[in-house]
Amino acid sequence: EVQLQASGGGLVQAGGSLRLSCVASGFTVDNYDIVWFRQAPGKEREGISCISSSDSMTYYHDSVKGRFAISGDNAKNTVYLQVNSLKPEDTAVYYCNVRGYQGDTLHDYWGQGTQVTVSS
Repeated sequence: EVQLQASGGGLVQAGGSLRLSCVASGFTVDNYDIVWFRQAPGKEREGISCISSSDSMTYYHDSVKGRFAISGDNAKNTVYLQVNSLKPEDTAVYYCNVRGYQGDTLHDYWGQGTQVTVSS
């Protein structure tokens, strides 16, 4: 069974840090692009960071640039989002997404989301 199991969220004070993880099973994260999204209450889901499987180039939304770091560990079959210097406006459900083509087939896998709540 293909699965991405998310974890690492929690309640943290402003300025704090968390490491969000998604452990993959049923497939390997090698050769897939990794994207992290978040969805705050009453808002649409937004992409905040991604890393390319082809050249490891990273992208960060301006709202998280300099504070968040995306990575993957092929040996552990896990993707990460290190979130630092958290602000109350970072409060959201965070989702990992792993996507890519295998041959002609697009594979698009989602974690179930992990809640991050930042208190002021």
